[in-house]
Amino acid sequence: MLKKRFKALIILLAVSVIGSTFVGCGKSNTSKTSTEKVVNIYTWANYVPANVVKDFEKKTGIKVNYSNFSTNEAMLSKLQASKGGTYDVIICADYMVQIMAKQKNVLLQPIDKATIPNYKNIDKAYLGQYYDKTNKYSVPYSLGSEMIVYNPDKVKIDIKGISDLWDPSLKGSEVLLEDSRSVIGMALTKLGYSINETDPAKLARAKAELTKLRANIKVFDADTPMTSLINGDTNIGVMWGSQASAAIKGNKKFKIVYPKEGMQFEEDNLVMPINAPHKANALKFINFVLEGKASSDITTSIEYININTAAKQFMPQSVLNNKAIYIPKDEFNKAKHLQDVGSSSKVYDSIWSEFKQQ
Repeated sequence: MLKKRFKALIILLAVSVIGSTFVGCGKSNTSKTSTEKVVNIYTWANYVPANVVKDFEKKTGIKVNYSNFSTNEAMLSKLQASKGGTYDVIICADYMVQIMAKQKNVLLQPIDKATIPNYKNIDKAYLGQYYDKTNKYSVPYSLGSEMIVYNPDKVKIDIKGISDLWDPSLKGSEVLLEDSRSVIGMALTKLGYSINETDPAKLARAKAELTKLRANIKVFDADTPMTSLINGDTNIGVMWGSQASAAIKGNKKFKIVYPKEGMQFEEDNLVMPINAPHKANALKFINFVLEGKASSDITTSIEYININTAAKQFMPQSVLNNKAIYIPKDEFNKAKHLQDVGSSSKVYDSIWSEFKQQ
């Protein structure tokens, strides 16, 4: 199951990569000791902003080796191949934490929160989630959420939720994420089913709903769905928060809607592989990104939802007022969380393939 939406969000970040700092990690060298002033980070490109990396290096004297992956699945394959070694800290999606944590003491090691003083800064609303209920293996980093963005000059119906996207007046005017779970999840949501549905009969009904929706869709775009909205090629779309933020910056008339059915949230987390070569440095890095200033800098750059109570005092007012970044807590209480659907992923793939060919 691909995680294209996270790849899409990272591509949008207006952050330049500093070549001298972001050095790819090679294979694990068993001769290296835990006292080496190095920490190996593995996540999406630019997901830890360059200025945050620089600040950490300056404060601690620990060099950051930054490697990036495009999907959670690619990361998992590499971690399995290295038997939980090579990397010290990985930032990945919630459902992948769930998958890796099931392989107890094989891929991930428990994180000692007593060694992370800034753990107290994490908003308790984001702790104890389905994928790691005691946060034994994970520390929240940020959240992404899907929302609707539309041009009120072109869309004349009242947009309140996902089900409105089936309205005939929207024919040929929509941009959706090129992501099977996102789009099929919309149909499941319209029907009142779980976005993680595995019942074949319910998935068949969702497939039929997608056939009805197809005429309304003009563009599929996982990376830059806001572009077609800004250019006027489409009038309404479903996208992730950082993309919605970029859309609003492109046209201040655009409106953001939190779907009445509930938003799809995904929480990215910091985890430590079982054989992390620089465990002490990993803990220092995790503690650093949980500092209020560092967390604020991260959110300002990547425009994901912030999970840190100490960050708000450092936030620019423009970020605090951004509906794509600071979302009311009651929306999180209605959140839908994507989870692994096991063997049913083949059914999702089949539905998606047929849908795209219509």
